[in-house]
Amino acid sequence: MNEQRKTVILTGASRGIGHATVKRFSSENWRIITCSREDTPEACKRDPNWTHHIPTDLADMDSVEEFVARANEALGGAALHALVNNAAISPKTPIKERLGCLNGPIDGWRKVFDLNLFAPLMLSRGFAKALSRGSKDGGAAIVNITSIAGHFIHPFAGSAYSTSKAALSALTREMAVEFAQLGGRVNAVAPGEIETEMIGDEYEPLINRIPMHRMGTAAEVAGCVYQLVNSDFGYVTGTEVFVTGGQHVY
Repeated sequence: MNEQRKTVILTGASRGIGHATVKRFSSENWRIITCSREDTPEACKRDPNWTHHIPTDLADMDSVEEFVARANEALGGAALHALVNNAAISPKTPIKERLGCLNGPIDGWRKVFDLNLFAPLMLSRGFAKALSRGSKDGGAAIVNITSIAGHFIHPFAGSAYSTSKAALSALTREMAVEFAQLGGRVNAVAPGEIETEMIGDEYEPLINRIPMHRMGTAAEVAGCVYQLVNSDFGYVTGTEVFVTGGQHVY
C-alpha cells in the first residue's frame, strides 16, 4: 500500500451520511476501507480510492471481529489515520413503533446497543495499533457519529436508539482520554434532521424547530467529519459537534 496516502476506515458506507463521507474522503484522495451489511456497492467498484469493502453485520460481535481481522490484513501493517464509526440502527417493534421503554423485546435493545455502542468500542480497540502508527504519520483520529436524539427527546427516535447514542457520546469523552496516550484524538458529530433515505413526510413539522429553517445534507455532515480528522483540528479531542442547523439550542 502507498504509505504516502492517508487511510480511513468507515462503517455503514452504502447510503446516507456514510456514503457522503466516503465521497468526501475520496475527493481528498484518501484510501478508503468500509463495511456495511450490503455487498460491495457499485460506487465502490467505480472509485479507485475505495479499495476494500467488507460485508459485515456490526450487531454480531463475531462478524465485527472478522471485519477487524480482514481490515487489518488489508492495511498490511500500514498506518490508519481515521476511523469513522457511522453505522447505527433505530429499529421498530412488530407494530411499527419505535423501540421504547414500554414496548418491544429487551433483546431488541441489546441489538441496538451492540451495533450503536459496542461495535464502535470493539472497532476502536481493534484498530488501536494501526491508529497509533497513524499518530506518528501525520496524526490519527476517531469520529463517532452520535445524534441530537442522544441529548434531547426526539419524536421519532425511540428510547433504545436515543440512549445508545447518549452512551456513545459518553464513550467518546472516555476514549479521548485513553487514546490520547496513543497520540490519537476522539471526537463525535451529532447530526440533527438530515435529508437521507430514512426521512419521511412526518419530519416536515420539525423544520419549524430549526433556526436555519431547513434540513441539513449528508454532505454537510461529511464535511464536518472530514475537518475533525484534519490536522487543522489537531488540538481538538473529546468534543461533540452538533450539525443541526441550530436545532439543539432550543
